[in-house]
Amino acid sequence: MTAPLDQATLRAEMLAALQAALAPQQLELIDDSHLHAGHAGAREGAHFTVRIVAAAFAGRARVARHRLVYDALRPWMSDGVHALAIDARAPGEA
Repeated sequence: MTAPLDQATLRAEMLAALQAALAPQQLELIDDSHLHAGHAGAREGAHFTVRIVAAAFAGRARVARHRLVYDALRPWMSDGVHALAIDARAPGEA
């Protein structure tokens, strides 16, 4: 088993993976871990919110959009990330 990544490295790797997989027009990855300090899941990994706008989401249902995000972040979902809130939109969506 490898050593856990520090939060900054984890965030940077996740941003790079989302850029590579989805070529977003807008991308924001917020580390919300500090908001969950003291709850059981905080010991299991980081908490993030991703806000992403990408052409890859056009014509796709919410679940399919989330699946694309999870697929891009799969390496970290079982090793480093405990929770991920996703706001995935196609260009032009409010």
